Amino acid sequence: MNADDAADNVARGYRMKLSAKQLVDFCTNAYIAMGVPQADARLLADSLVQAELWGHPSHGVMRTFWYGKRLQSGAMRARTKSELVVDAGAIAVMDGNEGIGQVIATRAMQEAIARAEAHGIGVVAVRNSGHFGTAMYYTRMAAQAGCIGFLTTNGSPSMAPWGGRTKLIGNNPWSIAAPAGKYAPMMLDIANTVVARGKLHVARKKGESIPLGWAVDKEGRPTTDAAEGIAGNILPFAGHKGYAASIMMDVLSGILSGSHFADTIVGPYSPEGKSGVGHFVWVLDIAAFRPLAAFEADMETLVEKIKGSPPAVKGDEIYYPGELEARADARSRSEGIALPDDVVSELNAQATALGVRSLS
Repeated sequence: MNADDAADNVARGYRMKLSAKQLVDFCTNAYIAMGVPQADARLLADSLVQAELWGHPSHGVMRTFWYGKRLQSGAMRARTKSELVVDAGAIAVMDGNEGIGQVIATRAMQEAIARAEAHGIGVVAVRNSGHFGTAMYYTRMAAQAGCIGFLTTNGSPSMAPWGGRTKLIGNNPWSIAAPAGKYAPMMLDIANTVVARGKLHVARKKGESIPLGWAVDKEGRPTTDAAEGIAGNILPFAGHKGYAASIMMDVLSGILSGSHFADTIVGPYSPEGKSGVGHFVWVLDIAAFRPLAAFEADMETLVEKIKGSPPAVKGDEIYYPGELEARADARSRSEGIALPDDVVSELNAQATALGVRSLS
């Protein structure tokens, strides 16, 4: 970060910079204080801090005590007791029993990878889970294991059916990741709305307006007010296409798994109520299709073709999916993670109430 960037951060209320370890330790201690076993607490903390490292603060540590309030109310169980209710070769169904979404999603991905290694493909449907943060946190695990990973989840309602006004459908994000040889994994992680709902919460906290086209208010009118957008509906990406894609992700995540779906899901923004979130994971073992080295060589060629494409604007750089996050991760690990003052204040206040050491 140069001097101008640092000055801009101070002006916008970003005065504190912390290492990834400091943040992981802080969040881990907070979750342990709320009854989460140490290994699970660290996993949950790591998922939040990794989002910060990737440059996605909407899914980062600002959510620490959103999950915390659900733990304290009992809506989310501090001790995650997932179980397989279907165990059939390449296929499994896991019941998360309303435990911690990040822990359940990790177990589901590990299960799918193991089944892919045994059968060439592994498919795990998950019921009764919760919000799990950033989807590519888990698909990256498949890429690191020499596999292609896919993960989708449903979520609490954030948008209306195309042409309607009633908030009914989640943004139901999905992610695909694949190894790219000597390059960082190629990773896609998108919601089916124009923007993740967490970005509206970030804008509301900062007192900033949101761009037109992100959301409509409760009356269906376009708005630049983040709070009005949260109360109303976030718009699907690509119009009716994003709406249809979100519906189909709900079919895979909610209906196929036997979990909740549509407007019966409770999200992390509410401190109470069982989530009933469903996930769907599939993993392909690349070596079952062709030699992994040959696949990775072709992925390197694909990356180089993308990077070598002439930019539309002279001087611009072209990025492949996941590259920006890989660069942000490296930079943040070197320079530290800048947190807004209001987020630090909120985290410290909640930590003090738990008897946990504040960020400093």
